[in-house]
Amino acid sequence: MKVLVTGAAGYMGKYVVKELLGKGHEVYAIDFNHKEIDSRAEILDVDIFSGDDRIYEKVKCPDLCIHLAWQDGFVHNSSKHMENLSKHFTFLKNLIDGGCKRIAVMGTMHEIGFWEGAVDENTPCNPLSQYGIAKNALRQSLLLLTQNSDVKIYWLRAYYILGDDRRNSSIFTKLLQAVEDGKEEFPFTSGENKYDFIDIKDLAMEIVAASTQDEITGIINVCTGNPVALKDKVEAFIKEKGLPIKLKYGAFPDRPYDSKIIYGDSTKINKILMTTGK
Repeated sequence: MKVLVTGAAGYMGKYVVKELLGKGHEVYAIDFNHKEIDSRAEILDVDIFSGDDRIYEKVKCPDLCIHLAWQDGFVHNSSKHMENLSKHFTFLKNLIDGGCKRIAVMGTMHEIGFWEGAVDENTPCNPLSQYGIAKNALRQSLLLLTQNSDVKIYWLRAYYILGDDRRNSSIFTKLLQAVEDGKEEFPFTSGENKYDFIDIKDLAMEIVAASTQDEITGIINVCTGNPVALKDKVEAFIKEKGLPIKLKYGAFPDRPYDSKIIYGDSTKINKILMTTGK
């Protein structure tokens, strides 16, 4: 397929581009920064927020768009989420109106808000951040727009992403920084809460597998379906990296609005991976 990837140099984008190219797809890449993009991809210098109703032609009429671009994705209460919301919708609508029949968009567990247990496509959403609110609204608008059409929408909902830890804003990034700063202890919560962790390379593989098949559409959790206690994941990270630092449990209280356990129902993605031979 001819695949357009927006946010192609971002935290997820560069891995998704490599995975697509490895599967033999023709990739058109868009981002402000080009240096992280695989040289086998064709870089397009196009403003996706221009409002141009001929954007589909400007981006080479792709068979599929994987829309990863999102400003301030790690700053959950940034004003940019709501300011840019209509621009995302206009871009995707213009792609669809131009003739693009497959649209994959990166979703997030932050659409859900507080929830205990497994999350599937029917889980109610009550987002608690500007980031979650904006993503939730984009999903609702996009699914409503295309409900009576032949356009395939893949809403790819991610959870806790690991790997390439210098480029994200997770606790693992903060641990590495603390070691560089000479700290011997790292203030921590109880670490008992359980989350769905996935490595960035595995996530890219799931994104590509889900987006390039026809049978399963709509909301798809790109996840492991396996909840793991935060403390176990962090202790394993410290051991794996050989970091000279210890966790100071209980230095921060557990926040009452944090889920004790939240993870993705992996039924859909497991079926896709079995079908595609992953």
